[in-house]
Amino acid sequence: MSAAGPGGEPHATALLLHPDCGRHDTGWGHPEHQGRLPAVVHALYRETPQFLDLVLQQEGRHATEEQLLRVHAAAHLERVRAAVAEAETTSRIVELDADTKVSASSWDAALAAAGCVIDAAALVLTGQARSAMALSRPPGHHATPSVPMGFCLFNSVAVAVRAAQTEHGVRRVLIIDWDVHHGNGTQDIFYEDRDVYFLSLHLENHWPGTGHAAERGAGAGQGTTLNVPIPAGTPPAVYHARFEAAVAEAFAAARPEIVFVSAGYDCLAGDPLGGMLLEPADLHAMTRLVLLHAGEVGARGVVAALEGGYVPERVGAGVLATMRALAGLPVTAPHPPHGTGSSIDGATHGKLLPR
Repeated sequence: MSAAGPGGEPHATALLLHPDCGRHDTGWGHPEHQGRLPAVVHALYRETPQFLDLVLQQEGRHATEEQLLRVHAAAHLERVRAAVAEAETTSRIVELDADTKVSASSWDAALAAAGCVIDAAALVLTGQARSAMALSRPPGHHATPSVPMGFCLFNSVAVAVRAAQTEHGVRRVLIIDWDVHHGNGTQDIFYEDRDVYFLSLHLENHWPGTGHAAERGAGAGQGTTLNVPIPAGTPPAVYHARFEAAVAEAFAAARPEIVFVSAGYDCLAGDPLGGMLLEPADLHAMTRLVLLHAGEVGARGVVAALEGGYVPERVGAGVLATMRALAGLPVTAPHPPHGTGSSIDGATHGKLLPR
């Protein structure tokens, strides 16, 4: 992938990935296992050169503890660090709770996940790309200020929002979360924040049991949270109508300078932890709608971060559809024959996509 856009203009979109994200080991029986990122890399690498040439590829850096501490309590960091140290000493996977597990490499993976989202936002805010996608693993939107949970160690999107505000002078931010599970951690972090608007569309009456329509923020943040619970099995056309209405309301209220998307792919039909009926083409249309509204309010760009999704091939297809929308391309293109001699297992073998 080229390092500069055509004619020196900003790239249409960027891809941020770090090899450490693939080293987070929860065990192959865990839904959030190491096969997720290779599936995404496979899907992207099979695309046409015309697509790849529109994408600025960059290896993200690790988030710093200072950046994490803008969102999370010091005790939260120490709890994760201690569990990872135990995993390294015992050479086994350690449970933080029944769902949330760490291995010896999970500290580095979590720092890399947050760092990729931070750097994705930085590329947009410095004019190097008009949009960006961070392949952040482990996911983050369930991590609260003080509790890692729901497969999530640190809240990567929240950390990147605070970095954008502190390091790039951004004030108004919109976060759109379309993961099938409510982003309870993100909501908790910004529930009383007047400048960060949080919109979540998620499966009704689903884990973690939060995200009711009546939850609208508190204090200075009253009215800056919008939850849209969606019943299981809702037809895609109905989902789209609710998405369009909610996104329009959120943009009108937030007038954001930058938009973050917690892009969970467990909203796709067939996900074992889901209950929605969406397809990759639906996510392409949703991404295009977000880009349209962002342009209308003069936002500086859109940054998507990988959250859930537990059928690896479907996650790959969903990320590809999202990125094609970010690149301004239609949802599908003919696949050329796969090349030979190139490693595409970037997450496992420590390589990014072939350049």
